[in-house]
Amino acid sequence: MSDGARFPGPAPVRLAGEGLVLREWRPDDVPRMPVLFDEPQVRRWTPLASPFDLDAAIAYLERAEQRRSDGSALQLAVTERDDVPLGEVLLFRHPDIAEIGWALGAAHRGRRLASRAVRVLLGWAATEWGIEQFRALIEPGNTASGRVAAACGFAVGDGKPLLVESRGRPVELTAWLLSARDSARDVPTGNRLSVAGEAPGSG
Repeated sequence: MSDGARFPGPAPVRLAGEGLVLREWRPDDVPRMPVLFDEPQVRRWTPLASPFDLDAAIAYLERAEQRRSDGSALQLAVTERDDVPLGEVLLFRHPDIAEIGWALGAAHRGRRLASRAVRVLLGWAATEWGIEQFRALIEPGNTASGRVAAACGFAVGDGKPLLVESRGRPVELTAWLLSARDSARDVPTGNRLSVAGEAPGSG
């Protein structure tokens, strides 16, 4: 993935696989966002605004749309039938690697939704967008996200933790790495992926 590459635009991306539909956020999702993201585990392990109220949700949607427009990130709502969002999966563009992240509402955890959504997005990004290397940045102690990463084929990298600041506190993040070759090998057989939206080479 070379510097200057952009995520597909402007057609909405819609991915279906593993019993899920991943689609871009819509304005009518805004009232649902605080239900998903204004809760202790999201506050503890992610940089999302806290409290995550309606104003924060509106700002979040606007930021997602801007990132989508400038090609730096793709943020998809996780749904089961293209209906109410259950969480989110994200892909950020860097020059030589793509960073993936996820978050689920508290009521929807324990159903493998995150790992299923991540695998769908990984498969699409690797095959349709040509991304070769993926990274997930996870804070030590976040065992739930570690389990998701491991279930999707990620392994802890050898490099030093990345030190960042999140809501005024220093945070060390461990890089979990995955190659596109490993991603393709780890996708369960029999899962069909349908794609709507633009991607390089898709015409």
